[in-house]
Amino acid sequence: MALSLDDLDLLPAARESGTPMQIPLGAIDEDPDQPRQEFNDESLAELAETIKARGVRQPVSVRTHPTQPGRWMLNFGARRLRASKLAGIPEIPAFLDNTANSVDQFIENEQRKGLTPLEIALFVQRALNRGESQADIARTICKSRQYVTLATALIDPPDWLMSAYREGRCRGLNELYELRKLANEHPQYVEAWASDRSVITRDRVMTLRADLAEGSGSVRRGTSTLIESMEVSLGEGVAQDQTEKILEVFAPPAEPVTRAPRQAPLRLLASMGGVEVVVNTLLAPPQAGQLYVTPLNGGQKETVETSRLTLIGLVRDVSCQSD
Repeated sequence: MALSLDDLDLLPAARESGTPMQIPLGAIDEDPDQPRQEFNDESLAELAETIKARGVRQPVSVRTHPTQPGRWMLNFGARRLRASKLAGIPEIPAFLDNTANSVDQFIENEQRKGLTPLEIALFVQRALNRGESQADIARTICKSRQYVTLATALIDPPDWLMSAYREGRCRGLNELYELRKLANEHPQYVEAWASDRSVITRDRVMTLRADLAEGSGSVRRGTSTLIESMEVSLGEGVAQDQTEKILEVFAPPAEPVTRAPRQAPLRLLASMGGVEVVVNTLLAPPQAGQLYVTPLNGGQKETVETSRLTLIGLVRDVSCQSD
């Protein structure tokens, strides 16, 4: 749309250096491809109070809008722009830079205040969708190839991994990538493991990886996880001596030994509402915080919440041999 000569007096002079322009907040659009996508409301409110008291001390950067004459596209300063709107000021100081692009935005945001794993993943995803390789992206943003690989953890992530991220339980690039990688080989186990933890640190993920390396579906690992889950759910109901005894029973031998003819397996015995039940330690539960149990005196197998169980001890149970 062409501008009339009368409109020219209403536009701030476009200057690429020197004194910044004063641009109405309503005339600036945020770049939809801006890497910074996650904003902390409390931090923005604090910045807004500062702006009310002292104004915007550092101008934002804009470029002319590519499709709408008379408007501007934001290069840098999304937090300042949003906080200024919260503060209720009419204008914001800005410098013109028509050369800025999404790569400049990524580098500026990363150096000023590190981008979150999700913001990095979205930037990498857009670049991959444009046909760029991971190596190309790494060279462009002056990062290692490994950095870009780690960033792919939150590209179309499974729901359980995104929940761990959104809830603040897992925020590190390394941890997120490693969890997703492990989940490719052990999906149910890793999902249940991650869902049960309030904080997921790098050390814990490395321990998980080591446990899984011992062998997929091993009885020892399944029992260790069961005991850990019960300790969280039942608290003091699981004593240390019981834990050690259970691990000793289920742990595979360090070296091959000659064994007697196979007997019925030992299972965990628990109480549920006054009824004794046998806990199946060999079947993965459908979701975290649940277990399969069978009444000791016979009956159908069912799934129950671990919070309903009180651990009693061990029992040799013939009825569960075929589970």
